[in-house]
Amino acid sequence: MSSAADGVGAWTIPGIVRRMVPLLAALSVLELGSGLVLDTYAAFLAEYRVLAVLVPVMIGTGGNLGAILSARLSTRLHLGTLSFDPRDPVLWVDVLATLALAATVFGVTGLAAFAIGHLLGEPMGLVDLLVISLGSGMLLALVASGLSIGATYASYRFGVDPDETTIPVVTNVTDVLGVVILFAVALTVLR
Repeated sequence: MSSAADGVGAWTIPGIVRRMVPLLAALSVLELGSGLVLDTYAAFLAEYRVLAVLVPVMIGTGGNLGAILSARLSTRLHLGTLSFDPRDPVLWVDVLATLALAATVFGVTGLAAFAIGHLLGEPMGLVDLLVISLGSGMLLALVASGLSIGATYASYRFGVDPDETTIPVVTNVTDVLGVVILFAVALTVLR
């Protein structure tokens, strides 16, 4: 950070562009990782085609959950009510709300994947799909929560507005990790 004018609260177009272009470029390169992971597991997806239904949901929902938590944390930081103390009860309420959303969404996703698999003639057991969807979704929600807290804290420590950094960081990293976690859980359940 070159000056106080470039830090939190400096909402100028040149300042935002100067801070965001390197970050977004690095995150775009990182995002290629999810494509590489998908390519690595192409044969596995060909064998269990119904899992392909879970990939976009895992990527999108994991990022959305992290973005929601990041926005809440950033708002609390700007209001001066955020504590990074692990004993902060409001922080835990935010994390638990994220996990509750994840359980709901990924449970419904597992049921929907089961129905879609039957419609496409590619059935998979309901228990297997629920374990894969809920297991990978809950793990990803935990990762997204940790990333949200970590990205908000890092932004605060480096004097950068978390409104600019946390959501891009969390969504891009969870895109890659969501695919990795999905396949790790699916391989564990199905092999």
